[in-house]
Amino acid sequence: MASPSRIYTAALVVIGDEILSGRTHDKNIAQVASWLQVQGIRLKEVRVVADDTAAIVEAVNTLRARNDYLFTTGGIGPTHDDITVDAIAEALGVAVIVHPEARTILEGYYETRGGLTEARLRMARTPDGASLIPNRYTGAPGIRCGNVFIMAGVPSITAGMLDALSGKLDGGAPLLSETVGCWVGESEVADLLRETEKTHETCQIGSYPFWAEGKTGANFVIRSVNAKDLASCTRALVQGLNALGKPPVAGGI
Repeated sequence: MASPSRIYTAALVVIGDEILSGRTHDKNIAQVASWLQVQGIRLKEVRVVADDTAAIVEAVNTLRARNDYLFTTGGIGPTHDDITVDAIAEALGVAVIVHPEARTILEGYYETRGGLTEARLRMARTPDGASLIPNRYTGAPGIRCGNVFIMAGVPSITAGMLDALSGKLDGGAPLLSETVGCWVGESEVADLLRETEKTHETCQIGSYPFWAEGKTGANFVIRSVNAKDLASCTRALVQGLNALGKPPVAGGI
């Protein structure tokens, strides 16, 4: 159990030439920082490094040593310049393997999408001894090696990986949650979800759409380490759904 007085810290390494060149504007720093805050973990530092093995190795070894957790984003795709896995394996002093569970996941995902090519198989490569972080969007999993979490660079995929880790890490306080269901399409309430989360900074809202009974619905999971803030955010979401004429279902559908 985590001690209430124990401050858990994390660092983030954003990897990619496209970030440093300005071609891509990073969105992961803000979402990782917000997610960590909800988990009760303090983001202490962020580095942006190029697709350069030596730079990645140095950043990973420095930051994982002085923080409880280290997250990386970027460089785990199917192309030749996706070198993050190799660099982190070098930093950890282990070999790179094709993770059997990751291979099985990708075989299933690509069965109806042209099959598992050699390029796609690269996304099953992990440092030896690693475990996987689920990715409900594209199949290709994230990777955990001790206190290092290797995640995608695409923000929406990173968000799914973070969600899979919610409540799973030791932090400064236990993660609390409430679920509200609604027969509504995500696009109809996107603004409401964004504004509700924005006005409740210690809370995070996850949206999980589904199709049942011939119609579209979604369950919204509100998470926080603060019970009072959680209750306030839940009330605001419920009121907002009612105002849109979309009756909420306490506890989810």
